[in-house]
Amino acid sequence: MAILKFRVYFEEDDSIYRDVAVRHTQSFLSLHQVILKAYEFDSKHQATFYRSNDHWQRGREISLERYDKPYKAEPLLMEATTVGSEIRDPNQKFIYVYDFVKNWGFLVELINVSKEETAKLDYPVVLKSEGIAPSQYGTKGLVGDKLTEIEEKYDLNKGTEGFAVLSADGSAEAAEETESEESEESEEGEEEAGHDAGTEE
Repeated sequence: MAILKFRVYFEEDDSIYRDVAVRHTQSFLSLHQVILKAYEFDSKHQATFYRSNDHWQRGREISLERYDKPYKAEPLLMEATTVGSEIRDPNQKFIYVYDFVKNWGFLVELINVSKEETAKLDYPVVLKSEGIAPSQYGTKGLVGDKLTEIEEKYDLNKGTEGFAVLSADGSAEAAEETESEESEESEEGEEEAGHDAGTEE
């Protein structure tokens, strides 16, 4: 039994990718499910694969189901189509589109074929993750991870000048402003002291 290893690139940033593997006898439904798992997406939306070539042109569709839209040719269905039956090239490529409203696009490329499967792996399986995956329903998770990464790299948790620090109640304050306020209080204190000294004379 052949094991097919695919690299699944996020279409908008090819530095973000996931390596997945399926048996050649498994269906495109299995490939669809492992891609969603790899990118931590839910499975609530429409999806389709396109058979492709080296120029990433869209060919025949292998769809999750037949949707109410025009087709150039009758689509194949994921559940009834094995991945191995659509491998025509050593570097076979597919385009995977998920959620036709948000139109998430992924470029799927065959990178390895092995005759033996690894006994400890349960196929389909995610083998490797590179880069932070896009957030399916917004950027909150991505921003949070990025902020944590920046804080750790530059040690900003201690309230570095010019960067926000968290006060006891969780609100953000600028360290720069805090220092400015302390400076103003100090100047006011000096002025009052000078005024008192002038009064005594």
